[in-house]
Amino acid sequence: MKKPRNNYFIEDKKVVETIETVLNDDEEILWRGKPLRKSFILSSVFKMLPIAIIWAGIDVSFIVCAILFMELEWWFYLIFGVFFLIHLLPVWMYIFNLVSAFRRLKIEEYAFTDKRIIIKRGFLAPNIISIYYSSITSINLRIGLIEKMCKVGDIYIVSTNGKVMIEDITNPYYIYSELQRIANDIKTDIIYPNAIRPSENLGYKTSYRGDTNLKHKK
Repeated sequence: MKKPRNNYFIEDKKVVETIETVLNDDEEILWRGKPLRKSFILSSVFKMLPIAIIWAGIDVSFIVCAILFMELEWWFYLIFGVFFLIHLLPVWMYIFNLVSAFRRLKIEEYAFTDKRIIIKRGFLAPNIISIYYSSITSINLRIGLIEKMCKVGDIYIVSTNGKVMIEDITNPYYIYSELQRIANDIKTDIIYPNAIRPSENLGYKTSYRGDTNLKHKK
């Protein structure tokens, strides 16, 4: 029996800690970045904060009234406590999101290569998301109040496989415009008819040679 090829699937016991571990041999990083710490933490603090305060205020009021003004059997208080423990789920979610923000910030990282967009994020362990330029349908930039104060922005990428967000990036307008240009260049190169391809355009299988300064812009 012919021995199967195993060139592509070689076991690697190393944990994916950096973006370099998932790059192809001929893949080049054009830009990489991380969320700005101050903006990322502030966004975690204020996200869901009004809902958490109102929810907790209503539930705590019921609990205090029940303890002070109602004389009930101990088992009723037990059921009462379990109910509100579950009912306060939005508050627990807010607290978890706030506490985990520092861990998520440590893991989160983004990279634009000459072939795809790579997003590394997670909580317990890094998860890798790849968006190939040919699958992108739209790229949008959003700058809210916190982002404006911290001079950062969020880039929303919609592809045929779903939606992802690159959060709290410095120089957002520049990064946004360069990402649009790279995606457009590579998508155009992929669909350009080979039969009428000009001699100076060597095709998609060659390296991306766009005139980008992303490597030098942080």
